[in-house]
Amino acid sequence: MTTNLKPEPDIELEDAANALREPRLELRDVAKTFRTAGTVVHAVKAIDLSIGAGETVALLGPNGAGKSTTIDMLLGLTRPDRGTISLLDRPPAQAVGDGLVAAMLQAGALIRDVTPRELLTLMASLHRNSLGVQETLELTGLSEIADRRTHKLSGGQSQRVRFALALVSDPAVLVLDEPTVGMDVEARRGFWASVREFAARGKTVIFATHYLDEADAYADRVVLMAHGRVVADGPTSEIRGRVGSRTIRATCPTPIARSSPLYPGWLRPTAAVRRWCWSVRTPTPRSGRCWRLTPKPATSRSPAPGSTRPSSS
Repeated sequence: MTTNLKPEPDIELEDAANALREPRLELRDVAKTFRTAGTVVHAVKAIDLSIGAGETVALLGPNGAGKSTTIDMLLGLTRPDRGTISLLDRPPAQAVGDGLVAAMLQAGALIRDVTPRELLTLMASLHRNSLGVQETLELTGLSEIADRRTHKLSGGQSQRVRFALALVSDPAVLVLDEPTVGMDVEARRGFWASVREFAARGKTVIFATHYLDEADAYADRVVLMAHGRVVADGPTSEIRGRVGSRTIRATCPTPIARSSPLYPGWLRPTAAVRRWCWSVRTPTPRSGRCWRLTPKPATSRSPAPGSTRPSSS
């Protein structure tokens, strides 16, 4: 007698996996143009985008790439000139009205003379299925300043309160537009730790940034935008591999005077005399070659990075 040891498929697990793969957000042929004072600006040009449940996606690009306009259309704040947008099988305005989508935008201010705890309590009361106020305070690292008046908070602390106001409704989709502006390094780390913890609950997170390192560290997927178009879409490692430039930072133990022969005169200081940051372009992104950067004496002219002879690293 032959016994079939092959396990039966778990229908519930398959259904759950399929649900996670289903797109929570879709944009199809979406475009937006602004006309002001006789000038026509094509902010978004026919983009197609699909984001599934549980994904953390970065919209990466320089200022003017169309990231914020795309987010405004996702939230129903701006209507596209053409194309369709769907959030959780609903129009954007309905999804936001149903409390399924929350956002932290670039611009915004907190009500004065109230505390973060009071603001969160008010916001939670407006939603049927909200997180607990204390849970939100702990998740966003605000417990220690929960009873401090908002006008006495620092810029980074105010940003975290705005983030908490977006989380307290327990949205299925969280949208963040340049969320770490005004935060110091430590505050940024704490912020992204909170985002990761929230995303681990199966939430979809979309954030706009112009920092490649930030997208690389905290997103599962990067959508690279330029001049209103999506020019690349994929895992962060793949997007990084397509970028043909490298950023090198050097910090000297002691400051070097500009008159010193050791000072690389063709580099521009970015923060202090002892610190420089510059970009070099490799022949190909994955060629394994780099530019040899050697400071020259002040009496001889140092070559520009682009003209330096490449050497194997």
